[in-house]
Amino acid sequence: MTTATLTTKGQVTIPKSVRDSLHLHAGDRIEFVVRDASEAILRPITKSVDEVFGKLHAPGQFPMTVEQMDAAVAKRFRNHRR
Repeated sequence: MTTATLTTKGQVTIPKSVRDSLHLHAGDRIEFVVRDASEAILRPITKSVDEVFGKLHAPGQFPMTVEQMDAAVAKRFRNHRR
């Protein structure tokens, strides 16, 4: 079991073995999910460009100009207010 110590400022250094296992690097973001009064899960939430590349692409979808995107957003807001 790997352990760490909480400082008086509420900070913890994540042990190297845990950082390596989760592929964490300086500047990465993590989240804490509290499951009950005595357990929490630490999850990395930083994604690399390679991990998210192509996630927004849908087959048959054609590129849009900025003007087309602005018009679509404006239309959505107009319809949403009604």
